[in-house]
Amino acid sequence: MPRPRQPRLTRQLIVESATALIDAEGLPAFSTRRLAAELGVRGPSLYNHFATKDEILDAVADTVTGAVDTSGFASRDWLAALRDWAWSYRRALTAHPNIVPYLAQGPGRRPAALAMADAVYGGLVRAGWPPARATHIGAALRYFVAGSALGSFARGFVEDPELYAAHYPHLRQAHRLAEHQQSVDEGAFALGLDALLHGLAAEYTRTVDPVESARPTG
Repeated sequence: MPRPRQPRLTRQLIVESATALIDAEGLPAFSTRRLAAELGVRGPSLYNHFATKDEILDAVADTVTGAVDTSGFASRDWLAALRDWAWSYRRALTAHPNIVPYLAQGPGRRPAALAMADAVYGGLVRAGWPPARATHIGAALRYFVAGSALGSFARGFVEDPELYAAHYPHLRQAHRLAEHQQSVDEGAFALGLDALLHGLAAEYTRTVDPVESARPTG
């Protein structure tokens, strides 16, 4: 009986398989040897498409970033655009949390990551934010979103009521947090995002609005 043919090796197939491996086994376990075995090919075959392991990781990271919606910066006010972007960014990262530590190193030369940074920075500057402050805002939101995607706060507490009852009376209900992971984690993210955006809106009113109002209109 003839052996089933392996699908033709392509960059897309390599990236999809690498993403699935990292999702399942984590970043430290990822290697080109492990990826080649998963694809049913010899290791050197990968290097016809990617020169290094880091190039594969860059492609995985950029595919994840490419799912983030930044269109609001071209069509909505800066505050609504920031909110929409932050939620879209979080959804993309929480779908693939194991790649977040690699993404957190910065955009490097990755096209989708640079396009995202360009859209955010450009939208803020067009809204009147000084360039330095626009940089701070983009960085602050990225820190906040990436941190929220690294792991679940709710799942960090073990489901052992006796542990808390015996030693930590203020955490008596902590064993139930995992049951409510989505509402706890998303509620915490929503609260933090609201606080950030409220503070930025107040700063904009105090520092940017007077400058924009003073600009000549003719």
